Amino acid sequence: MKKHNGESIRIFKNPILESFTHVHPIVPLVLWTPVILFLLYRGATVKGVSSSEFVFLFFFGLILWTFMEYILHRYVFHWDAKSRAGKYFVFLFHGLHHDDPQDPTRLVMPPVPAILIFFLLWSFFSLFFPDKYLGVIMAYFMVGYLCYDYIHYATHHFAMTSKVGKYLRKYHLQHHYSGERSKYGVSSPLWDYVFKTTTGPKDHH
Repeated sequence: MKKHNGESIRIFKNPILESFTHVHPIVPLVLWTPVILFLLYRGATVKGVSSSEFVFLFFFGLILWTFMEYILHRYVFHWDAKSRAGKYFVFLFHGLHHDDPQDPTRLVMPPVPAILIFFLLWSFFSLFFPDKYLGVIMAYFMVGYLCYDYIHYATHHFAMTSKVGKYLRKYHLQHHYSGERSKYGVSSPLWDYVFKTTTGPKDHH
């Protein structure tokens, strides 16, 4: 695989705006770990979530993340936009990554859009989940997000020698280089199997 040459595709002429599109991979961990710990602590002390409920919500939150990851990747990041604005949106969020998949500064979500998306999802999930459990669900959802971010980074920059690592790396790189509209799961292929997208039609774009 071709090593990244150190030059990134420029998005904005404004150097300040451009700087916000580059992120060191440690940033999500530093940003979200305190939030996760606070929400878990709050769930146990203020909301009265029991230990058995924590276990259930742990698995629920992670599965919820894998589903959201799949839906966003398939339908938003690979949206077949027709308008100029729509195409620009897709390029900013994901097309750029496909044009330069080895850029190490653009493999994790920048803080500004990540925080905005967090609050949007919090508002959305509040329509479905009781307030008692919402914070804990979001905490484990973010754990899933961090796993996704670092699995994604690793698939592009590390050998990943374990059986699971090799499988996930090969699976995601096939999404990039097979020319198929398929394999939208990054941290897990679960929903690709559920929705039968482990293989797909050729992408002619």
